[in-house]
Amino acid sequence: MTSELGDVVAPPVDRLTEPLGRLLGTRTATALAKLGLHTSGDLLRHYPRRYSEPGTLTDLSSLLVGEHVTVMAEVRQATVRPMRSRGGAMLQAVVTDGTHDLHLTFFAKGAGALRLHEHKLRAGRVGLFTGVVGEYRGDRQLTHPDYRIIGVDVEDESEALAEASRPIPIYPAGAAIPSWRIAASVRTVLDPLTPADVPDPLPEPVRARRRLVELRQALTDVHEPTADADWRRGLDRLRYEEAFVLQAELARRRAQAAASEATARPRRVGGLLDDFDARLPFVLTEGQRTVGAEIAAELSRPSPMQRLLQGEVGSGKTVVALRAMLQVVDAGGQAALLAPTEVLAAQHARTLRALLGPLAEAGFLGGAEDGTRVALLTGSQGTAARRENLLDAASGRAGIVVGTHALLSETVRFADLGLVVVDEQHRFGVEQRDLLRAKGATTPHLLVMTATPIPRTVAMTVFGDLETSTLTEVPAGRSGVTTHVVPADNRAWTERTWRRAREEVDAGHRVYVVCPRIDGDDPVAPGGDEDAGDGVDLVGEPDAAPGGGPVAQRPLRAVTEVADELRDRDVLAGVPIGLLHGRMTPEDKERAMADFAAGRVPVLVSTTVIEVGVDVPAATVMVVLDADRFGLSQLHQLRGRVGRGADAGLCLLVSHAEPGTPAATRLQTLAETTDGFVLASVDLELRREGDVLGAAQSGAASSLRLLRVARDGDLISRARQDARELVDEDPTLARWPALGAAIDRQLAGEREEYLERS
Repeated sequence: MTSELGDVVAPPVDRLTEPLGRLLGTRTATALAKLGLHTSGDLLRHYPRRYSEPGTLTDLSSLLVGEHVTVMAEVRQATVRPMRSRGGAMLQAVVTDGTHDLHLTFFAKGAGALRLHEHKLRAGRVGLFTGVVGEYRGDRQLTHPDYRIIGVDVEDESEALAEASRPIPIYPAGAAIPSWRIAASVRTVLDPLTPADVPDPLPEPVRARRRLVELRQALTDVHEPTADADWRRGLDRLRYEEAFVLQAELARRRAQAAASEATARPRRVGGLLDDFDARLPFVLTEGQRTVGAEIAAELSRPSPMQRLLQGEVGSGKTVVALRAMLQVVDAGGQAALLAPTEVLAAQHARTLRALLGPLAEAGFLGGAEDGTRVALLTGSQGTAARRENLLDAASGRAGIVVGTHALLSETVRFADLGLVVVDEQHRFGVEQRDLLRAKGATTPHLLVMTATPIPRTVAMTVFGDLETSTLTEVPAGRSGVTTHVVPADNRAWTERTWRRAREEVDAGHRVYVVCPRIDGDDPVAPGGDEDAGDGVDLVGEPDAAPGGGPVAQRPLRAVTEVADELRDRDVLAGVPIGLLHGRMTPEDKERAMADFAAGRVPVLVSTTVIEVGVDVPAATVMVVLDADRFGLSQLHQLRGRVGRGADAGLCLLVSHAEPGTPAATRLQTLAETTDGFVLASVDLELRREGDVLGAAQSGAASSLRLLRVARDGDLISRARQDARELVDEDPTLARWPALGAAIDRQLAGEREEYLERS
């Protein structure tokens, strides 16, 4: 760029993208890089984990062996002595919280090298000590810890007095760099910056309305507080900023969708939908009627519907979706139903055809004169079947096209795609959704379905650009499910589990047995292609035992091994036992499900391929092995596969979880309630935030550092209101470039996937 005088002027430096090596030197920058911190902006957004007050000591009883810690403690004693056995000298110090002790050990070639430590570690002094907790002769200890003595490790007396009176930020640190060196690095980077160097994503009107400080001040508040009120004020502002940036992007997408053109699909009197309603063998629930009316009204408008339909397992979402699809077909359009697995896609096609009867057999003998067709497209179909279904979709003969990712293929064409229904939306990514919706001449209407109940705060945060409808009633005629936790090491209980299974088989019912793995030598979570459907929602690392030590790893149960074991059990003698998993061919999967549904093979040992959508009314028992390793939501979905008919269901959760562990809490909660929304709220409390937002599924870290969806519902609601008002006035955010930049920076790439569920 040039000035008015024609001189070349260097472009302004983006102070937040400066590499730390330039600002702090190679050695410090290398240590910070191990924490994922590479630029000044990265470092300034590396917030303290907590704050220590001088005189407020860390509870040393909570330390776990092997843990990297930073603790504040008072020195009780420090002694240097020679080591007779191996030469050299050692310093042994004891620090305390007043009740519990922690030992510090330093080694050197001679006593002289330890005198500085001895001089600083005087009895009565308080310091921060960091290192990995070890154990020696029953005592917890830190070997060669880094430490900083409060009021001593400073350059002058005034600084010592200030340090001794203000909160001390404790940062997430590592072996390469302790917390106080991170704090010093932050000050080096932050102090020279002016407000102009730190563009604020929060527009000034929003800050004024919510009485929030600007970003430069908030960073000072959290990194260099002089009182507790400072860091609380700073964290409040930064937490609100995280919520606002998310909500602004959701509001922008919502506005973009509303501004795009769709084809109105009003209801036609005397059409397929009326015929379908007339032949329904049951009465719609009040919820189904209400939600159906909402969807019908939105389909009648020339702007695209953007709606999330969530409902309890068995609440009748499929019927609601089918009625929406028939309205679109009546209006001359087509509907595409995208399912995550071939098993579920085939199940949907069968269900829709069964519900429609002759209405789904247009052109066939006995088909309704004004009916349509339901086409099924999957990746493994034979050439002839695929060609026929492609032709039905392209010609418009098939008003409803059901499929897996195969629907996204360039070879799939629609005559007039008017509605996209996405089942279990969290299984699909951004490009997949967009590829399908791009097949419409105008933007198709969108209906997203999920059987995983979503708490209000998560719906606002993850699906904030969608209107939400909820089905809570379960259709009449279902008997419900009873759930029990079965201790895996209690032989009498496990024997009773299989006797109970035999009793149900003898009564003409079906039994599912779910395992986390396919083969005994598989990794913990089976892989395979996206259509395998064997993804196990394993919950983090193994739980810690109540005393703090890790629970010993046990080999997880595998489908092939368990099937063989059950065939050898006397109690199941003569009972055909089938297998179902994602590595089977589509034909074998279809045959396994058909044999199970018909009762030819009444016991099915399966992976979680049967988790969603599979509907066998005669199935009454669900046995989940290694249940402690599954998430609550997934267990709730599995439980929903039984008790779908007139006979009561039974869910048996076979578990190794020790009492008092988070896993035991999950299972007990599941046994106590069938309310999916209660379970979802508990799951939200137990899980990591990244898992809640889906970022863990995409392999990306959550961009939320301070915001907690389970805790900050009111704040998220306020941020959504502010963001929508701002976007209503300026849909492109052209007036707020710092906000646009923050959206691009924080939600770019894979991190954006959890927002792209719409």
